[in-house]
Amino acid sequence: MIRYLWFDLGYTLVRLNREEVYQKVLEIFEVYRSREEIAMAYHLTDKMFMRDYKGMLGKDSRAYMPWYIGTLNYHLRLLLPIEEVVQVHRKLASDHPIRWSAYDGAKDTLRGLRNHGYRLGLISNWDETARSVLAENGLDEELDEIIVSSEVGMEKPDLGIFRLALERGNVSPKQSLYIGDNYYDDVVGSQKVGMHCLLINPYGKYGVEELSYRPVINGIQDVAAYLGHAKQRARDEEMERFAK
Repeated sequence: MIRYLWFDLGYTLVRLNREEVYQKVLEIFEVYRSREEIAMAYHLTDKMFMRDYKGMLGKDSRAYMPWYIGTLNYHLRLLLPIEEVVQVHRKLASDHPIRWSAYDGAKDTLRGLRNHGYRLGLISNWDETARSVLAENGLDEELDEIIVSSEVGMEKPDLGIFRLALERGNVSPKQSLYIGDNYYDDVVGSQKVGMHCLLINPYGKYGVEELSYRPVINGIQDVAAYLGHAKQRARDEEMERFAK
């Protein structure tokens, strides 16, 4: 039985307002794309980097930003001078800060899960700002354990960071469910240690067509429903065993 739910942070509990900022960047180049188009382009770019350049997105963005912007513009069907776009983006980001904010309903979802008896934890590849991001969004008070890579010296998918979480949570892998949006860090890492895992992808299989992994959910708001189905499956299997 699942007792402990472990969450990723970025694009699981919190998200950036990056579409708003990038729309302003494009306006300077006299180009218009809707927020929905930009969000999809970001999604596809993120998934490509997760798949082909594992761990890159967690590093200093200055090392990959021109590359990332070029891929983003490709998905937006745009041919723009990358270095100029990067410079404009940096300036606008300083004038209109890109901030991490909780998904709508994230805090209520966590509280509801706690009220149903689950313990909750975080396992995240993040720098020293992780705890302030959690606090600013009121999420820290809903978590029993917080494991951040920059604090413990290990990163997902290293099984060591998952083992540390299990030790601190005093729970077994089979009693744990990990929820995250990066297959290569979250699913691969948690499965190495024997945890169950839910993959978040708000566009179904889009952007992760190469994966046969299930289950996939749209977002954190679907966790409770999944757990309800999981409990029902467990009851059905128990009844089948009893009938035999």
